[in-house]
Order: sequence, then structure tokens, then C-alpha cells
Amino acid sequence: MVMLGTAIYAFGLHYFLIPNQLMEGGVTGIAILLNYSLDWPLSISTLVLNIPLYFLGWKVLGRSHTGYTIFGSVSLSFFLYLMEKMIEAGWIVPFQTSNDYILAALYAGVTLGAGLGIVFRFGGTTGGVDIIARIASKLKGWSMGQVILTLDIIIIGVSLLYISKEKVLYTLVAVFIASKMIDFIQEGAYAAKAFSIITESGDEIGLQITKEMERGVTVFPAKGAYSGKEKQVLYCVVARHEIRQLKSIVRSIDPLAFIVISEVHDVLGEGFKEE
Repeated sequence: MVMLGTAIYAFGLHYFLIPNQLMEGGVTGIAILLNYSLDWPLSISTLVLNIPLYFLGWKVLGRSHTGYTIFGSVSLSFFLYLMEKMIEAGWIVPFQTSNDYILAALYAGVTLGAGLGIVFRFGGTTGGVDIIARIASKLKGWSMGQVILTLDIIIIGVSLLYISKEKVLYTLVAVFIASKMIDFIQEGAYAAKAFSIITESGDEIGLQITKEMERGVTVFPAKGAYSGKEKQVLYCVVARHEIRQLKSIVRSIDPLAFIVISEVHDVLGEGFKEE
């Protein structure tokens, strides 16, 4: 599924975005700028730009997370290369317009958002800014969302040197649509999801969540009304891309745990947004 997501994302870049000289954020945005200014292939530049981040992520974030990131970003580079060759061979003719950029921006946003949404939903990433954001969150306690947004604004701002203001404004439309598409596929708001977990193995689950995900867990004592058994209720708030990982941790320790997942529209505190 991560490969499917990167394939859709690569298609959106080469079919809608690049032919119409629109932009994207993150490391992919830097690679697109290199393509516009120096005609460097997107498949190579995305991989080269990610390599130093692999080593940094491996050192700071650990082997497991970096492994998933390497898989996602290498998969993206592969499908970008495949698209480049198919376009060169004439098997795919990109959508290029000279007067209807809003259509290109809308469809670019839908395809890019769908691709990234699938990647995030199944526990993968495409590397780049995601690694930087995770490192900043771990070392400085900064919000991942704010770090990613700041870097995206800087990269898209630099693109004014190579593309017109009009194209930048269309790019913002594409980015907005992509973010909504990601939220739609992830089935939740960008901010977070709240987990309430009723279990008899609360201490073990809480320790594992803290160790693997570095998320805070609050434990409440509880008692089953029918059984009379002593239980624990764990409350934990996680980012949307961590939902699958948290479910996996809980099920691996207590398959009978009762899990309630709630919408969270705003989060203040360590690991999220600070005031």
C-alpha cells in the first residue's frame, strides 16, 4: 500500500504538477526547483537529497523509523523514474494547459493528497521534511505540523525566483486540496486522535507506548461493572500517522482490550502545539 501511494503521488507530480510549472513543498519541492532551474531528473534529485537525512534520522530517531522512511522514499524515486521513462517513450502524455491552471491545480491536489494519504495511513513516509520535523519534535519539542508548514512556506517562497506569482498562487490551491485529501483518507483532522483503552494490562501497554512512540500516557484505575474485575483506562493522544502503530501495540499485548478512538481538533502540549 505504501508503494501504491508513492505511485499515485509520482503520477500526480509528473502528469499534473510539473507540466504546468506548479510547485510542491518539502524535499520534493526542492527537487522540483532543481528540475525547473537545472533540468535535473526528479527521480535522482529526490533520492540524493534524502540520503543525508537518512543518516541523520538513523542516528536521532532509530533504525525502525528510518527503515520505513527509506522504503517510502526509494519507492517514490522508483516510480518517478518509471514515469519519466514512460513519458519519454510517449506512453503517457502529461496534462498541460495554457489557460486553465485551476483545473491542473485541483487535480494535482487530489492525486498528490491521495498518494500521501495512503502512504501515511499505512505507516510509511516519503522522507525529507518529515525526518527534519520528527527530529525537531524530539530534540526541541516543536510541533511537527508547524515545522513542516514553515519549511513548505520557505521552499514555495523561494520558487518565486523561477515561476510567476500566479503559479505560486495556483500551487497554494493544490497544497490546500492535497491537505484536505490527506485528511479525508486518514479519516480525521490533521491535529490528532485520542485513544481511550480499557485493559487489564495497562502498565505494560503504557510502558510500550512510551518506549516505542515517545507519547505520554495517562492511566486511570477502573472496575468492570458486570465482572467486578479491576481494570485500567489508558488515555493517549497521537498524531494521525501513528494510529496504526498504536493499535498494533495494544493488540499485541492485549487482544481483548476495548479501544475508543475520538476526534481531536486541537492539541496543546508537549509533542503537539505549544502556546
